[in-house]
Amino acid sequence: MTLDDIARRGLVLLGCGKMGSAMLGGWLRQGLPAASVHVRDPHPSDWVRQLTQDGLVLNGDLPDTPAVVLIAVKPQMMQEALPSLRALGDGDVLFVTVAAGTPIAAYEAALGARSPIIRAMPNTPAAISRGITAIIGNAHANAEHMDMAERLLSAVGQVVRLDAEAQMDAVTGVSGSGPAYVFHLIEALAQAGEAQGLDPALAMTLAKATVAGAGALAMEAAEDPAQLRRNVTSPNGTTAAALEVLMNEEQGLAPLLRRAVAAAADRSRELSK
Repeated sequence: MTLDDIARRGLVLLGCGKMGSAMLGGWLRQGLPAASVHVRDPHPSDWVRQLTQDGLVLNGDLPDTPAVVLIAVKPQMMQEALPSLRALGDGDVLFVTVAAGTPIAAYEAALGARSPIIRAMPNTPAAISRGITAIIGNAHANAEHMDMAERLLSAVGQVVRLDAEAQMDAVTGVSGSGPAYVFHLIEALAQAGEAQGLDPALAMTLAKATVAGAGALAMEAAEDPAQLRRNVTSPNGTTAAALEVLMNEEQGLAPLLRRAVAAAADRSRELSK
């Protein structure tokens, strides 16, 4: 299904906060007409309100059979929001959810067991179209549905497909919560620079640019991160001295991150029960 097909049947966006707005902006940049989008949000931003001038339908009647319903409300609002979509279930309307912690079975119970449903886990860099989203569909989500979801979610970054829904907890621990780990790395790196005598503003500038640049290099380079690390590590040099601390098998960064990711994945499993 193409964007023209989606535009003809309509797209419903349930919830238009930061993530919903990021996706909506990406769709509009791809050429989806604002007039084909129906937004349901109790507290829409000024930007969303302004889009009504281009035909976007805000908190109005929904089309009878939209191509896609994208659910982007907070998990605690799910029980209140889903009943309004029940009439669209058990047909060929595709439901895509980006809400964390809610399993596909919960949507099938609320929307109808025969509904095609795709669960997605994006992350916050989607706000600048640099996110990564993992997706998994239920038994009624066919290849065309998966392609449609990938097309829509690629508006905010890369999309990967999972083999099983159980993998979503690990994805949550790695990429869903992962940006917060990197933000804390920037904080810690800047603080370490301050401890060595740098001005706080300069230390933060250096930390931000270093993490951003290294990440961009890791994405674009042909070598894997291990080789990139070796490339900048001279024997008995300054980087080697630092890596002796960071790569300690018991107290280094790797075992610390294993515990952190496990804690996030375990919490994700708890929330989905």
